[in-house]
Amino acid sequence: MTLQEIAKQLKTVKSATIFCHMRPDGDTLGAAAGLAAMLASRGAKARVVCEGPIPEKFAFLPALRAVGTSPDLLSEAYIAVDCSDERRLGTLADAFLQAKKPKFNIDHHVSNTRYGDFWFVEDCAATCEIMVALCEAMGVALSKEIADLLLLGISSDTGNFAHKNVTASTFAAAAKLVAAGADINAIQYNMFKRQSAARALLFGRTMSAIRYYAEGRIAMIAVTRRALEESGATPDVTEGFIDFPMSVDGVEVAACLLETGNDRYKVSLRSKGRANVNEVAAVYGGGGHVLASGCMLFGAFEEVVDKLRFTITQHLQD
Repeated sequence: MTLQEIAKQLKTVKSATIFCHMRPDGDTLGAAAGLAAMLASRGAKARVVCEGPIPEKFAFLPALRAVGTSPDLLSEAYIAVDCSDERRLGTLADAFLQAKKPKFNIDHHVSNTRYGDFWFVEDCAATCEIMVALCEAMGVALSKEIADLLLLGISSDTGNFAHKNVTASTFAAAAKLVAAGADINAIQYNMFKRQSAARALLFGRTMSAIRYYAEGRIAMIAVTRRALEESGATPDVTEGFIDFPMSVDGVEVAACLLETGNDRYKVSLRSKGRANVNEVAAVYGGGGHVLASGCMLFGAFEEVVDKLRFTITQHLQD
């Protein structure tokens, strides 16, 4: 479907539950809450949900303090945003899939499985970039609230406009949001500068143990549950950790392994362009983008590291 067709369908919706992906980031939260505000401006009732609690760092935007954990069963429509496949909805996946109501899927991941009754997928910097165009297509005026939420998402998924996914269209969308009143200074501070003492301690401990492979072209970091406990930090504070090894000269691909359970690791992958990490993640049932993807790996830590090192090496171009 075209974005205009999605907009036409959404303009008829009187109530909706908007779903974020599990372990939410700024893009899924900004897109969901931004869309909720768009629908509300047209008189529709909208609720944003996520399977778990929202990281504290997002609380500076009032709309994100109201995110729930259970969908409204009476909602006329269900909408998933920034979610490449149904599994990424986590414990809310069944509720979304089994609902006998129109289901929407709006996303920017090339690995999106095109689920739902109405879907729109565009390979761009962030789902919130799509939301800027959707807002226009729905005939909704950009309020400061909507602008802040959408700029949060764009800023988050572009590393504050520093990643290779940034295009002229990304800047054009951001310019519209700033013109509408988005506070880029507050967003930049809360997302990229502000941190707790616990995060700072965990960051130092993690980066002091970077592992290098393939003559320094591959870098890996690991965050264990023990390290989290000893530093007093929570898993959500590790967002952005992977950017540090990517800044090291000679590193082409970086991986961050976050221990989430016994022999269970959430893996985040980044590439400077000489490896398609979407293909690397797909080997293990994950996905995302060419330069940024993720997956889950299972097994003893050293076995997981060895498997990941081998797979990345196989996809690393000379």
